[in-house]
Amino acid sequence: MTPVLHIERDDTIEAPEDESFKRWVNATCNALALEATAKPELSIRISNTDEMAQLNQRFRNKSGPTNVLSFPAEIPADVTCELLGDIVICSPIVWQEAQEQGKSPTCHWAHLTVHGVLHLLGYEHETDDTAEDMEALETQILQQFGCPDPYLSIDETQRADLP
Repeated sequence: MTPVLHIERDDTIEAPEDESFKRWVNATCNALALEATAKPELSIRISNTDEMAQLNQRFRNKSGPTNVLSFPAEIPADVTCELLGDIVICSPIVWQEAQEQGKSPTCHWAHLTVHGVLHLLGYEHETDDTAEDMEALETQILQQFGCPDPYLSIDETQRADLP
């Protein structure tokens, strides 16, 4: 199963190549054993801090930019559609967090992409139990790319800031 992925970026914003995003999205969908015939579709937008701050204010009522936002598609139950939704990733925040947290930038990009896709697929981290499940799945997927557990170096204050 290969998801249909649309990537929107401004060429002046630094971000990984499209192929990297495709690998991370595919690995996430495959880890969840979605039907082989499924063709989930999603979009990833690479944003700057101004755009992300506007989106964060509008949709989460929080000021300032955040690293990633997910917008699951709201499809009526009687409509057959495999559209998952949209993910927006703020490039300057990703690079800054990777540096501040001593992480590989590539692994941090991978983590936020996987995190966003899991949100589109219904995963949440609102309770300790759901957070543990989601974090374990993220860690498992990221290990395929040689990335360490992304939560080992995040303290509780930073973890609370994840969308």
